Amino acid sequence: MVCPACGTPAIEGVNFCARCGAAVVANEMPYGAPPPPIAGHYGVPDPPNVWLLRNLQPLGILWCVFAAYRVIAGLFGLIFVRAFAGNGWGRHFGNDWVAPHGFWGALLPVIALMTLVYAGLAAFTGWSLLNRKPWGRTLAIVAGVLALFKFPLGTALGIYTLWVLVPRQAGMEWERIADRG
Repeated sequence: MVCPACGTPAIEGVNFCARCGAAVVANEMPYGAPPPPIAGHYGVPDPPNVWLLRNLQPLGILWCVFAAYRVIAGLFGLIFVRAFAGNGWGRHFGNDWVAPHGFWGALLPVIALMTLVYAGLAAFTGWSLLNRKPWGRTLAIVAGVLALFKFPLGTALGIYTLWVLVPRQAGMEWERIADRG
């Protein structure tokens, strides 16, 4: 006997799956009867807890990838501003490297700080989702709203985050699966 929602083997005589909580019934189909529909396939909706678990790991991984993207984009921004503020591309990596002055010189630490803060927030969000921290859902929702302004990748990630974590059913399920240890 297996759970119809997640496919986990179930113990005989138990009415609910130990993994996902779905109702498990004995497999006593009459001969020639069609098999029952499988949740998540062919238009049959997933139970809410399986749906959240199915989307939680990809969401956490995407936040970690987004953190790496923010670091790379910040480094390119620093290199571009440094080259734009100096005397050209060739003089910035040799012995005659001179820091830019004025507005552009002040912009370099701001770009570096923003890169560290936003990449750190994204990495911390991904880590908290993957480890199912109790405050991870709230952090991910806040980070998702902030990511909406970083078009196009941040916008897509923010929409996906809000789509997965904002529904009330997701909040109740998060409370059940959050690591309280």
